[in-house]
Amino acid sequence: MKKLIIKNASELVTCRGKAPKKGAEMADIGIIYGGSVVIEDGIIVDVDTAENINKKYDESEYHVVDATEKAVLPGFIDSHTHLIFGGYRADEFSWRLRGDTYMSIMERGGGITSSVRSTRSTSLEKFVETGKKRLDKMLDFGVTTVEAKSGYGLDEETEMRQLEAVKILNDTHSVDIAATFLGPHSVLPEWKGKEDEFIDYMIEVMKKAKDQNLAEFADIFCEKNVFSIEQSRKFLSSAKEMGLMLKLHADEIVRLGGAELAAELGAVSADHLLQASDEGIRNMAKKDVVATLLPATAFCLKEDYARARDIIDSGCAVALATDFNPGSCFTNSVPLVIALAAIQMKMSIEEIITALTINGAAALARQDKIGSIEVGKKADIIILEFPSIHFLPYHAGVNIVETVIKDGVIVK
Repeated sequence: MKKLIIKNASELVTCRGKAPKKGAEMADIGIIYGGSVVIEDGIIVDVDTAENINKKYDESEYHVVDATEKAVLPGFIDSHTHLIFGGYRADEFSWRLRGDTYMSIMERGGGITSSVRSTRSTSLEKFVETGKKRLDKMLDFGVTTVEAKSGYGLDEETEMRQLEAVKILNDTHSVDIAATFLGPHSVLPEWKGKEDEFIDYMIEVMKKAKDQNLAEFADIFCEKNVFSIEQSRKFLSSAKEMGLMLKLHADEIVRLGGAELAAELGAVSADHLLQASDEGIRNMAKKDVVATLLPATAFCLKEDYARARDIIDSGCAVALATDFNPGSCFTNSVPLVIALAAIQMKMSIEEIITALTINGAAALARQDKIGSIEVGKKADIIILEFPSIHFLPYHAGVNIVETVIKDGVIVK
């Protein structure tokens, strides 16, 4: 039996709960000052003050990690990424900074079309090789569970190859991965005017992904000039009938009604939401749809940020994620996300931690297994090099995760 005690944490952040924290609940992260955690066979078996733990357990039977003057938190959960892709678009980033428009970049063969070309020509072995390197960096940031979408193939062969890479990485890497089928991510020139046919095609591809157990979730880019509300409803309803859980790129650029659709269909999360309506957010709150906000994308695109304060105050559960992708947001930096959420989105550090732990878990429908430090959950835990959670936004944009414990094993 593998046995571990983390003792004497200056702040032990528990984030207790098996449901997403909504509204004002997000500020309650259950700190135990001078806390300890007992882990056996990868599962948390006790959480209490160090004084009480010392009375109940013989330290000589455990590997002991002394967290004196350090803060201890649940592992971070990055619940929206495009982890697997081929090629890069660094030149486009520079073009955008000098003021080139999205359409002018597209006319040069850039945008998602560029990523599709590169991804289609990338082998499964290369996907796995680069994916491992990206996951290694995420693990350094304290990420113990991540979501990974397909969506840069836009054809059956490549979409399936992306998802196969995700499965291999999930089986071989310390970080757990939730797989999402995002076949309807964009409309290539050859499908313009035939979007309904493309949706039908992607429903067939999705069925094969589900039959081969390569995806847990389905997602679609519901946006003006991409996929309409009606097309998104058809695709997601088919996914639901297949037994997949639903996610939705919603209301990022234009207020289209994606938030309302997410609530209508009972999606697990709706993501981006920069232009979401008040009614859409209220509907999401009523239906327990997690609002996953992606501040690094707004930062990289120089766009306004999602209305985190209003969304939380409306009683919605908010998660935060990186949106790591080759185009609009080529960063997997959790420290950057924390800094932006605190400084630009008016979220408290307690709300940010909730958004990256228990609510991130809820955005992946795993809140009963991960996302908090409490008895019965997986021992996915991080230790900071500083004594307080307030160092996370204060040491702005800098990684202060010192130790990462995954399934009760020290992996960093």
